[in-house]
Amino acid sequence: MGRASARRRVVRVTVGGPATARADTVVGEEPLEIRIHGQPLAVTMRTPGDDMDLAVGFLIGEGLIGGGGDVLSMRYCAGTEPAEEDAAPPLLASAEAWSGHRGRQTYNVLDLTLDPSIPQPDLTAAARSFYMTSSCGLCGKASIDAIRMRARHRVADDPLRIEAATLAGLPGALRRAQRLFATTGGLHAAALADAAGRIEIVREDVGRHNAVDKVVGAAAKAGPLPLRGRVLLVSGRASFELTQKALLAGIPMLAAVSAPSALAVDLAAESGMTLVGFLRGDSMNVYAGAHRVLSAEAPTGRSSEEGPSVVAQNPQTSLDVTR
Repeated sequence: MGRASARRRVVRVTVGGPATARADTVVGEEPLEIRIHGQPLAVTMRTPGDDMDLAVGFLIGEGLIGGGGDVLSMRYCAGTEPAEEDAAPPLLASAEAWSGHRGRQTYNVLDLTLDPSIPQPDLTAAARSFYMTSSCGLCGKASIDAIRMRARHRVADDPLRIEAATLAGLPGALRRAQRLFATTGGLHAAALADAAGRIEIVREDVGRHNAVDKVVGAAAKAGPLPLRGRVLLVSGRASFELTQKALLAGIPMLAAVSAPSALAVDLAAESGMTLVGFLRGDSMNVYAGAHRVLSAEAPTGRSSEEGPSVVAQNPQTSLDVTR
């Protein structure tokens, strides 16, 4: 199987100093082809590892299945690379050149068998969308109303409440759990945490969407959806696609260390999800569902932007709340 990291030669350059050559650890990146019943569905570039979690989470995040129990089995298939005895000079290698040759096991092709009792997805239509967008989900092509129709779980009535100070401590806990990031510095991460700030699942990947899919897939394999009372924490920005993935898994809160997009805010607000951005140090912005973030003082103040806007001050945290 491909490695999650690799060693490569690097030349270290310092302004005003000598250049030195040394070995460096870089993150691994390989394609994963996801098939259903032998039919190709999607190809995503990912960091090898937790591939079955990734596949299950991907299908959940795109509304194709309702949980881990909808998948009867998963197995690796022979990849597209040639067997050793079929090897040809690398410069001559191409898809056409290997046509008709049997592939060797690369652990880069994963075939899933779905429960025949569930509605079977239209793989032809889905594959056209996924191949165009790789690992980034729908990429804003679908309307919010369409996503709400595909959502199987209601998050608006989820009773999750979390202290602002607890929420502020999650990025540090996530960073401490990122083992591969510590050696490569080149990975996104996602985590699932409870209201007490206990991190239950952490996954890393070169793709931020993949990291979320791995978390959702791992949780779905361990138990049924929805993931009520949970916070999905991501190391980057909060995009529409990540908000979509959280909603389809039934997660009531998405928290990101960076900015959200306007469409992500709209989707969170329309679905009753809490969306937190710029979760850094002792401050954060709450763009939707501010009632789930508990602070010591009532929010006050208004923004010049359209719609209600408030700022809450907390002895432990400084919370900018926009809803």
